[in-house]
Amino acid sequence: MGRTWNNKAWFMVLPVLLLVAFSAIIPLMTVVNYSVQDTFGNNVFFWAGAEWFEEILNSDRFWEAMGRNLVFSAIILVIEIPLGIFIALNMPKKGWGVPVCLVLMALPLLIPWNVVGTIWQVFGRVDIGLLGYTLRALGFDYNYVNDPFDAWITVIVMDVWHWTSLVVLLCYAGLVSIPDAYYQAAKIDGASRWAIFRYIQLPKMNRVLLIAVLLRFMDSFMIYTEPFVVTGGGPGNTTTFLSIDLVKLAIGEFNLGEAAAMSIVYFLIIMLLSWVFYTVMTAYDEER
Repeated sequence: MGRTWNNKAWFMVLPVLLLVAFSAIIPLMTVVNYSVQDTFGNNVFFWAGAEWFEEILNSDRFWEAMGRNLVFSAIILVIEIPLGIFIALNMPKKGWGVPVCLVLMALPLLIPWNVVGTIWQVFGRVDIGLLGYTLRALGFDYNYVNDPFDAWITVIVMDVWHWTSLVVLLCYAGLVSIPDAYYQAAKIDGASRWAIFRYIQLPKMNRVLLIAVLLRFMDSFMIYTEPFVVTGGGPGNTTTFLSIDLVKLAIGEFNLGEAAAMSIVYFLIIMLLSWVFYTVMTAYDEER
């Protein structure tokens, strides 16, 4: 017997759709409006066309921030995805250790982004911070305020601490969904630990890994609060990512037209790269 579909159920989600439309489409229209206009003040605007977009795409400042974003996202994915898989593989699947590990993994995700930045800002200080003081006591010339390399290491370690748990929880959900019969068959065939991971666990985690990669790429590419609180984009511009540069352009310099154009280009780049990730990983999954 065929399934009965009740299209009236769509009315249940209609309020949410209207709320999303109000909170997303209207601001987007405002940004598009600012991106094609210029003003001399007093709310007098005139048509500028693609002037702001040309200025953004020809700006060394934009491409330097873009390069920092791409490098940061690449480093984050290279570290957090394998580390998350490794931790998930070694977490208990039964017993009292399961809820304990799940709670410990979820704790970093519950901390607000600005609080994470504040924690690491204090933690890394060489005068009162435990990390900074310890590294200095051990003979390391660590100072994330003045040294660009130390600033990058601090921001990367902070993001790994904060977000690896998300990858762990997603991978763990994929692992616990694998039936025990798969492992029993592999044990009878004498499969090694690596063979079990390659031919049983990894294929079963493909879908959740796709979600993990997409989420971590988008989050890392749009990161703002944590590095802004810790380093403010410094020293110099070494940790000024696109999001920080966009806020400086819009609020610090009050260049609304250029900032609006930059935000649209930023959005399109994220959408394009996410589509590339999704297409490549989906095609690989289908080939397997």
